[in-house]
Amino acid sequence: MTESSVVTTWQSIRARVRRRNRYVAPLRAVMSLALGVLLFAASPAVSAREADKKESSGSDGRAKYLFICAGDQSRTKPDFLAVINFDDDSPNYGKVIATAPFPAPNATGNEPHHVGISEDGNTVGCGGLLSILKAQDEIFFFDVTHPKSPKFLSSARPSLASITDDFLALPDGGFLITMMGGPAGHNPGRVVEFDKNLNLVNQWPLNPPAQGFDPHGISVRPEINLLVTSDFVCPTTTLDVVPGSIDFDASVRVWDFKNRQIVRSIPIPGSGTIDVKLIPHDPQQRAYTSGMLDGHLYLVDTEHGAVQSVFDFNTIAQGSWPQLMRITDDGKRLFISINLAGKVAYFDVSHPEAPRLITLLDLGPNSGPHYINLTKDEKRLVVSDYFLNEDSFGKVHAEGDHKVHVAIVKEDGLELDPRFELDFNTAFPSGPARPHGIAIRYGPDPDDK
Repeated sequence: MTESSVVTTWQSIRARVRRRNRYVAPLRAVMSLALGVLLFAASPAVSAREADKKESSGSDGRAKYLFICAGDQSRTKPDFLAVINFDDDSPNYGKVIATAPFPAPNATGNEPHHVGISEDGNTVGCGGLLSILKAQDEIFFFDVTHPKSPKFLSSARPSLASITDDFLALPDGGFLITMMGGPAGHNPGRVVEFDKNLNLVNQWPLNPPAQGFDPHGISVRPEINLLVTSDFVCPTTTLDVVPGSIDFDASVRVWDFKNRQIVRSIPIPGSGTIDVKLIPHDPQQRAYTSGMLDGHLYLVDTEHGAVQSVFDFNTIAQGSWPQLMRITDDGKRLFISINLAGKVAYFDVSHPEAPRLITLLDLGPNSGPHYINLTKDEKRLVVSDYFLNEDSFGKVHAEGDHKVHVAIVKEDGLELDPRFELDFNTAFPSGPARPHGIAIRYGPDPDDK
């Protein structure tokens, strides 16, 4: 019933009441109460419509942009940061909005890798995995305050570290960044820190482990002063100039987050611990990591150093290469890209020691999912299909199909969003590119008036 119909009804009843004087007072009281109740009941509908309008505009912090670091496939044109429309209410959903090239003299051949976005959403950092091969800067920062027109800010080449990997945004601004290699590309690497003004603070730890310290994955629970990193591979051994096989590592380092010190090293039975994620709210301070080469998911007790295998990815596909992970904020759902299998695994980890596989999302022939990111509302998972191809100079050749996918997250599964189609082979005038790290920008948007 609308407000006008309520008022009309009240007027009609009031006329009849006047003909029955002895009932005027009590009926007036009753109808006034009824009018008030009806108008109050109508008000939530108005509020809901306003909320829908607010949500549609993105002003409540909905995901609106993707920032994707990508490398020119030919390694002759500038690498770049791509800005993608990620507003699923927009007719241009999934379309390229802008690009910002890496500047000369560090423009080409960087093999853009992982990416980070600052806590305020205004700065994006991209890492050049192989910038060292051309003696170039290795970390690139962009101003994305106005997402539709990103601008290069600065680049850096830390003196004690190389081979840039993962970014962790710090609450007060700035980043911790894992770098697998030392100055010459071999381990030990470092975790480098930049402040909110993008000044290099330090290269941690001050005295790194002598063997096998090549940090790749990183995760933090600041409320309990806990940071973890995972060791993956000695970078130089992936190159053809270094004889022999690739030297993969397998360990998790437990850090005193505030003091940036390693307090415990935990060997992992597998090989190639490319990522590590702490379980949110877990009272036992546990984490997940996986052995990329042996194909096992491991539960790690960071406090006592205990490790147990809790899932075997070889039951999905032999030699499947489980790689990067995301965990929901409640600590009960886990997503893992399975590179060589071309799939993303979705687990219920309500009981951390006994993960239950909910579903496998198959991304099709020639796919190679690696980097994944989950929106804050945990309704969309973004996946890029490229890991690393060292072309004619190295031993790793995991090309994928260069597509970026969006999966709708449901309680009982993952479903590809058919409205989002983005192929880095054809999306740019400069030619095919290799998409890797994905960052998500949320509203409010200063460009929306």
